[in-house]
Amino acid sequence: MNKYLPRILLVDDDEALCCLLDEYLKAEGMDVTIAHDGEAGYHEAMGGDFDLVVLDIMLPGISGIDVLREIRRRTDLPVVMLTARGDELDRILGLELGADDYLPKPCNPRELVAHIRAVLRRTLRTPVADLQPELPALPLTMSKARRMATWRGKPLHLTGTEFNLLAVLFDNAGTVVSKNDLSMKVLGRPLSGYDRSLDMHVSNLRRKLGKLDDDRLPIETVHGSGIVLLKE
Repeated sequence: MNKYLPRILLVDDDEALCCLLDEYLKAEGMDVTIAHDGEAGYHEAMGGDFDLVVLDIMLPGISGIDVLREIRRRTDLPVVMLTARGDELDRILGLELGADDYLPKPCNPRELVAHIRAVLRRTLRTPVADLQPELPALPLTMSKARRMATWRGKPLHLTGTEFNLLAVLFDNAGTVVSKNDLSMKVLGRPLSGYDRSLDMHVSNLRRKLGKLDDDRLPIETVHGSGIVLLKE
């Protein structure tokens, strides 16, 4: 049986870097397609059967942020952003728009592979338990096998990372989960003081769920302890 090769779309205008990453990712068992500008990258992302997009923020023509915005309007395709080192605003905006992870440039190819594999582990479908019933307090159902969730009977449009975050909270409903545990289970890395990725994913998930009828947020932060999905 042939081994499945993850299909990666690399969108970056730095041709030398693309050649380097192309060789490295292929050596690591990945099938790589390259686009050098935002418009080509967007059309490739929408037209190809990719498992993940590596997307540079600084692109000629259509910016990486605009490409990410358009991708998120149509699909939950996992996206790892490449951002200028120290440019926190780009990272925050990308995470707000639904990027699954980010890596500052210039990046080490080995570190990029680690980020890609971590996101793929979290987002590729796996055969696990099917539809789980609503919690007493929440109009929420989840199917991990189909990687879908509903809220008030309507599908939730979640990124892969948002789905995994909600799944961890769902499995521990009513129990506070520390941010470090969430970071390890959802992002695949320990929580660090300067990394706001987890907070942004929690914020995005809260926005998509909205409030309960009694005006409570279904996902609450317990200061000094962690995050909890209400159970009752």
